[in-house]
Amino acid sequence: MAECPDLFPVAARGAEEGLDTSASGAGVRHVLKVSMPDTLEDYYAVGTYDDAADTFTPDEDGDYRSWRRIDRGHLYASKTFFDARRSRRVLWAWVNESDSDADDVARGWSGLQSFQRALWLDGGGKQLVQWPVEEIETLRTRRAAPLQGEGAEVEPAGGLREVTGIVSSQADVDVVFEIPSLRRAEGLDPSRLADPDALCREKGASVQGGVGPFGLLVMASGDLREHTAVFFKVFRLLHEYTVLMCTDLSRSSTKAGVYRPTHGGFVSVDIEKDMSISLRTLIDHSIVESFGGGGRTCVTARVYPEHVATGSSHLYVFSNGSDAVKVSKLEPWELASASVNVDDDDGLVGSSVNMCRSEEY
Repeated sequence: MAECPDLFPVAARGAEEGLDTSASGAGVRHVLKVSMPDTLEDYYAVGTYDDAADTFTPDEDGDYRSWRRIDRGHLYASKTFFDARRSRRVLWAWVNESDSDADDVARGWSGLQSFQRALWLDGGGKQLVQWPVEEIETLRTRRAAPLQGEGAEVEPAGGLREVTGIVSSQADVDVVFEIPSLRRAEGLDPSRLADPDALCREKGASVQGGVGPFGLLVMASGDLREHTAVFFKVFRLLHEYTVLMCTDLSRSSTKAGVYRPTHGGFVSVDIEKDMSISLRTLIDHSIVESFGGGGRTCVTARVYPEHVATGSSHLYVFSNGSDAVKVSKLEPWELASASVNVDDDDGLVGSSVNMCRSEEY
């Protein structure tokens, strides 16, 4: 059984503008997306839609298990719509709970919506690019203090720099890492490409590697006993390189019984040519949404750290590879709560909710 099917057109040549649902003809491709309850994951295929025959033919053979994922983490039941005013296609999704039912009842709510994302077909024509809608930037308030020696290298083998000056439990962090060399990249058997989650568990943020891991520690306690790591690691595949992106929740909470998975996916970038990679992470208390390589790989996670009940969270840039990495860009912003229109019997009234979604049990 498939849930929440979605069939929509995209421009064939990597244009970021969206298309009306009725678009067809030259220069138009189509995307078929399905949500599969057996895995609680969303899959999609790029292909061709024949309006006369009412048939969709994917570019690549195989069933949904060989299709690409909308998100490599904790995201399900996504749907899109065409925003005609801004000529873009926008995706919303459900981020369900992974904590216990008893905790849901104690909080008084369960489940939430993801941040809204604009999406389009990349220039290669094989995968979607997803990026937070620009309106989220209007919630930015304070920018964090610059790192000491910003633009300099983050030391290898446990290098750590704290980002200060903002409330980092509700934040928008945009960072670019430059890699000085790929010579220490670890070799990877091509068979390991089939299960990036397992590779992320094995090569976690605390495991020192060659080129990486490097990235962010978010929702971290002051003593680092609790933290969620969002990071990259570069591997060598025969005569080329591949970039693994992970969100490691293994140390996200010290509470017994909390679900602490490790999510991962590979990022379709030419790291040998670019020698740099970008990461944007949106943090909203129990949800962490990350966009690697300009939105080519997306990972959503739910985190339930215990330290938030009695203290504040911290944010760090880290490197645990054999070589230092350079932070060529770092823009961390504290985010305000969103003002949302709520429809009641008396018309539209304004209300303040946590970020861009409401939560109910």
